Amino acid sequence: MISTDPFCFQQWATFGRAWYLLDAKMQPPGKIAAATVIRLEGRHKPIYHALNDCGDHVVIINTRHIAFSGNKWEQKVYSSHTGYPGGFKQVTATQLHLKDPTAIVKLAVYRMLPKNLQRRTLMQRLHLFPEDVIPEDIEKNLLQEIPQPREVPKRLDEYTPEEIAAFPKVWTP
Repeated sequence: MISTDPFCFQQWATFGRAWYLLDAKMQPPGKIAAATVIRLEGRHKPIYHALNDCGDHVVIINTRHIAFSGNKWEQKVYSSHTGYPGGFKQVTATQLHLKDPTAIVKLAVYRMLPKNLQRRTLMQRLHLFPEDVIPEDIEKNLLQEIPQPREVPKRLDEYTPEEIAAFPKVWTP
């Protein structure tokens, strides 16, 4: 028998798994991972407890267009070892990103999650897409959008002539 008690519906909404959307365009992977891990673990919910699995699904789009600061595309190195002698492999962020556009964000989230048995379960609720195209079965579940962690800077052609004139000059010719 289905209950018509309003508290029952409120309780279901609290414990139910929501789907969140995050746009990774021009965002650093660390900031994306920090915002994602909070939702995956359920730390944003009032019922959160470390032993409960009350996290939500997170869909990240535009992982192909992430941004690193400085020279991290060439200097940041991802290492792995096969377990065999001579099996130590190192690739730069650029090489890894060209091979798989979702790999850097996936590794950032995976490494930021707690190192326990729940980590693999939480990673199953992470859905990564290199562009802004989302399959229909996932798109119909989306409930809310997570705001981008960092403000995206405007391109030079997006400024109006008034904004360009009001911008302080470094030197006058």
